[in-house]
Amino acid sequence: MDGLWREIDGYCERVGPQYWAEPVNAVTNLGFVLIAFFMWQRSAGVPLARALAVILGLIGLGSYLFHTHAQVWAAIADVMPIAAFILLYLFAVNRDVWGMPLWAALVGTVLFIPYTIVTVPLWENLPILGVSAGYVPVPVLIILYALFLWRRAPNLARGFMTGAGILFASLSARGLDETLCAQWAIGTHFLWHILNAIMLGWMIEVYRRYVVTSQRPVQAVSET
Repeated sequence: MDGLWREIDGYCERVGPQYWAEPVNAVTNLGFVLIAFFMWQRSAGVPLARALAVILGLIGLGSYLFHTHAQVWAAIADVMPIAAFILLYLFAVNRDVWGMPLWAALVGTVLFIPYTIVTVPLWENLPILGVSAGYVPVPVLIILYALFLWRRAPNLARGFMTGAGILFASLSARGLDETLCAQWAIGTHFLWHILNAIMLGWMIEVYRRYVVTSQRPVQAVSET
């Protein structure tokens, strides 16, 4: 259990163990909360979009805890809501866009885990993006979904492509943090927060638009 309290120093802005050692990285998490609130209001009548908005707010909270406490337990609080968002979004698309029955949507969602494990090594040696190899499977999968959905739902596919582009820019900012540290003392990790908040809010909006404009009604989670 002592390992949960181990300190982590992984970002340019942090130069000590103090609570406010990363003020910019900490405060920019407000973007997640603000966009989450906006999307919560905008997503009335689309239950999974509202659930995604709640998780988006939790991403901001978890990241804030990590960039203030900078300990292992806070890193877990940072990562878990991100994983929850990805999995719920996949489930939503599998069910409401592809029209899969509940069991198939769940299986397709769970398959994201082995997909990530298998593909992460492919990205580890990439310049800039290599430090974020664990995240790179996400925009790659978004692009694949966009390509397969291009004929079926072109507006949704274009929205996915836009989201993937924003996420690649966000990952680049994350990867450049330590590289540019000598030239820019606060680093670039805060841009990861800002761009990620925009990207995740956009992805909720893309899904919401599809649901409200589609002829297919939103299914209850309990349906098979």
